[in-house]
Amino acid sequence: MAGTAAPRVDWSNWAGNQRATAAAVLRPGSAEEVAEAVRTAVARGHRIRPVGSGHSFTALATTDGYRLEPPRPTAVGAGGPDADPPPAGIRVDAARRQVTVPAGLTLRELNGLLARHGLAMPNLGDIDAQTVAGAISTGTHGTGAALGCLATTVTALTLVTGTGEVLRCAADEHPDVFAAARVSLGALGVLVDVTLQCVDAFVLHAHDRPDRLATVLADLPALVEAHDHVEFFWFPYTDRVQVKTNDRVPADDRPLPRWRGWLDDDFLANTVFGGACRLGRALPALAPTISAGIARAVGERHYTGRSDRVFCSPRRIRFTEMEYALPRAALPEALDALRRIVDGLPFRVLFPAEVRFTAADDIWLSHSHGRDSAYVAVHQYVGMPYEPYFRAFEQVATGLGGRPHWGKLHWRDAASLAGAYPRFADFHRLRDRLDPHRVFTNPHLTHILGP
Repeated sequence: MAGTAAPRVDWSNWAGNQRATAAAVLRPGSAEEVAEAVRTAVARGHRIRPVGSGHSFTALATTDGYRLEPPRPTAVGAGGPDADPPPAGIRVDAARRQVTVPAGLTLRELNGLLARHGLAMPNLGDIDAQTVAGAISTGTHGTGAALGCLATTVTALTLVTGTGEVLRCAADEHPDVFAAARVSLGALGVLVDVTLQCVDAFVLHAHDRPDRLATVLADLPALVEAHDHVEFFWFPYTDRVQVKTNDRVPADDRPLPRWRGWLDDDFLANTVFGGACRLGRALPALAPTISAGIARAVGERHYTGRSDRVFCSPRRIRFTEMEYALPRAALPEALDALRRIVDGLPFRVLFPAEVRFTAADDIWLSHSHGRDSAYVAVHQYVGMPYEPYFRAFEQVATGLGGRPHWGKLHWRDAASLAGAYPRFADFHRLRDRLDPHRVFTNPHLTHILGP
């Protein structure tokens, strides 16, 4: 079979809530090797699932067939993806502000590559460990009223279909495949490489501050429109939030001292908060007191920095997560319901809820397809019960027209999701054409997309 293959290997995702044992692990180095692997799998009656860095909480990547790791730069082990010149598989078009990268490149590696060439992604989430293919295929997003998910920056892609065909797709080349494959859950084929529309490198001014939930909601539309990027965290059992705004500025003239960055983002956000979570797990009755203490400890800070370094933070505390995209007008009702749910649970919640915003797009299975969205993410510390909590909020979010994040836990099925996505049936027909043998399926995909 094309590429290298390893014997049966156990796999688990970052959160540790999904596990699988594949018959073999494939590491093809080119589109042709991917296509050969797919054709061989079809001939032998096996399934293939492309797998990134394992940051999805769902069972998207699980398989007992072949686990396929997407192509990476051929020289990444030697010079890194930001080597000069870039290794094979990476193309930088500085004049057009576009880069073409292998699907297996991580966002962290991508950010380093772009910075070296005076470029940047226009928006990012708060974690940079995902592969490019995994991030765009699940609808990974940051926050910004005028900005879409990461997949909206894709201008072209190379896809190997379930018949072993290699398709180069763009808005003017296989446009239906392009409209669907940018957020496709790995159900249409294997992404080999992706061309991204970037922007000139920029500096962000970050402002983090405490506030009250009612105050933020009362002025929310103005707050969201006044800043390039807005998000906030609500602390359970309190009326307190932490508001984070990021705005473009011309100069990096207020960098965060290294000691302050370590104190806030490493020691407090990971070491201290991790200890508080372990205490709350051992003594659940203390959870409200712990949450209130953390909320009171949140201070105000201003600083500037390179965009990706402001967007992304280290996340070492393990947790489970569910996230829903809602029509923006539904956010206050959703948060009211969320507070009641948390107060009524028979167990305690240790993690704050996160709220972010994105602009509408035209990608068929994007959470923000056709509408501006507010995202509400609920979390629970690893080892703590979460399903009744998540299911209760999912019921509320579904009733408000919510769409679940594809990479986060949810319990929706194909019949439920078909009504949430106007192009769901079109995606299903395209899937029939591109993967008629369902070589890329697994039980989770069958559940959410249909047989």
